[in-house]
Amino acid sequence: MQPLSLEQNLLLGVISLIAVGLITPIMRLVAKRYGVVDRPSESHKTHDEPVPYLGGVAIAIGVVGITILASIVSDFSRETLFLASSVLVPAIIMGIVGLIDDLRKLSPWPRFIVQSLFGIAISALLVATDTLGSPFGNNWIDIPITALFIVGITNAINFFDNIDGGASGALAIAAIFLFILSFQGSQFLIAALSIVLAGSTLGFLLWNKPPARIYMGDAGALFLGILIASLAIRFDPNPIDRIASFAIPLLLIAIPILDTSVAVASRIRRSISPFQGGRDHLSHRLMRMGFKKRQSVLILWIGSILFASLAIAISNASYSIERLVTIFAGTLWLMLFIGFFRTADN
Repeated sequence: MQPLSLEQNLLLGVISLIAVGLITPIMRLVAKRYGVVDRPSESHKTHDEPVPYLGGVAIAIGVVGITILASIVSDFSRETLFLASSVLVPAIIMGIVGLIDDLRKLSPWPRFIVQSLFGIAISALLVATDTLGSPFGNNWIDIPITALFIVGITNAINFFDNIDGGASGALAIAAIFLFILSFQGSQFLIAALSIVLAGSTLGFLLWNKPPARIYMGDAGALFLGILIASLAIRFDPNPIDRIASFAIPLLLIAIPILDTSVAVASRIRRSISPFQGGRDHLSHRLMRMGFKKRQSVLILWIGSILFASLAIAISNASYSIERLVTIFAGTLWLMLFIGFFRTADN
């Protein structure tokens, strides 16, 4: 793909926002017509009335459609097709798995197995094509670590989709900051895909913000999870310090990672399955502290902006400062983990 100017990238983001903003209400009508809704039949649900699914389908249509159109307009080369396909095809397949789960309620293990297989396949592809952002230089380490990152982030996004606007807002923030980083670093394909992802999630957020009129469902969470993970792991950071370079992609998605870490640790402590739903996520804990739903979502968005800003700071800091900012970010994350973990689980 030919490098796009800042103005062209921003236009791409606006087009994605408008497209998904228009497609989402159509998918909402389809979901209502065929009864594809999330009913508040379980104790951990935070909504009172059935809410349509299929928002993830709208996001996927927007991301894939706009990316293909942008590739054709700019430079539809074999290299562009391969690079875009290596990111989008796994995300589409995972989105289909999520859609099946939305319609038929799969058990967690089939999803986890598919995620693991794709994580390993994507990792092997990134290592083989030398497109891994921060490799260790050893295939036996690079492949499993990358697979663990992809599977972990995909599940973190899926776990984090537990409150109106939470996951979509955090993903929009992560994608915007990844666009800034990749555009600054002249990594133009990642920048273009990131701005399309940002615009698409913002377009969906218009309908998903509290009170949500549609949910992304597992179709959207798995599609977006593997997509943001694949883009973040491809990004080649600027820092010379190796620890700082590894921290940057993690900081972009620090709040979803924190949410999943707290929930899983809480469930292990209580000897229940990590895959079991519950009111032990950050959003639930914030509401038990007395915050309203909108306030809780806003706090999570602010946290996402804070950690993503630290990723920007690390990328632009001098070598002597990189490690200090990384240590500060890690310490802050750990303090938040301890603070949330010590609150009531339900």
